[in-house]
Amino acid sequence: MLSRVAINRGVQAQKVMVRGLSVSAPNMERDLVNFPPRQRPIDKAPVRCLIFPEEWFTALYPKTGVTGPYMFLAGMGTFLASKEYFVMEHDFYVGLGLAMCLGTVIKQVGPSWTEEINKELDQEEAELRSIRQSEIDHVKESIEEELRVQADGAAYTDIIAAKKEAVGLQLEAAYRARLVEAHQQVKKRLDYQLETANVLRRMEQKHMVDWIISNVKKSITPAQEDAALKKCIADLKKLAAA
Repeated sequence: MLSRVAINRGVQAQKVMVRGLSVSAPNMERDLVNFPPRQRPIDKAPVRCLIFPEEWFTALYPKTGVTGPYMFLAGMGTFLASKEYFVMEHDFYVGLGLAMCLGTVIKQVGPSWTEEINKELDQEEAELRSIRQSEIDHVKESIEEELRVQADGAAYTDIIAAKKEAVGLQLEAAYRARLVEAHQQVKKRLDYQLETANVLRRMEQKHMVDWIISNVKKSITPAQEDAALKKCIADLKKLAAA
């Protein structure tokens, strides 16, 4: 856990240094496939003998074999001690005791403390992820709302066209209704004229018939009327005798 904190601090310091020393904008055409951005490791790298990285031993295996790194460490320690570059005075033994005490404390308390800190870090990461996810959901909802508004805007032209068509149909219906009303009014007037002409003709015919009958009656004398009556009686008698 301490390694994670140290790595985080180191990465932040490196970012500050790079940001302070940079004089140009970052290249936006970086090849992220072949040169991906560096990721901060979550767990510490494996070590040997508590302090030596595993990659040192792996690098020396092809040249020195398995025991080469250990022999190198033993020889280097012997050389430093024999030449008194590394003096073993009382502080050295105090350091050994302090290292043993610290190692015991780390072995006993370290796992539980590491688990607690990891739990806090996971909780903080979950909170940050929830904030990020809520922002993403909010942006997605905004995009969907924008798409819905654009769809409504696109449908607005269809609605206007439909309304224009409906208004055109209403105008056509009103025009046809007026045509029917005009036809009915003209038909009524023509029927009135026809009926007036028929009544006038009937009155003229009746007047003519009455005038002819009255004139005929006036032209018949009483003697002609008696002669016609006698002739009719004689004809009837002849018909009865036959």
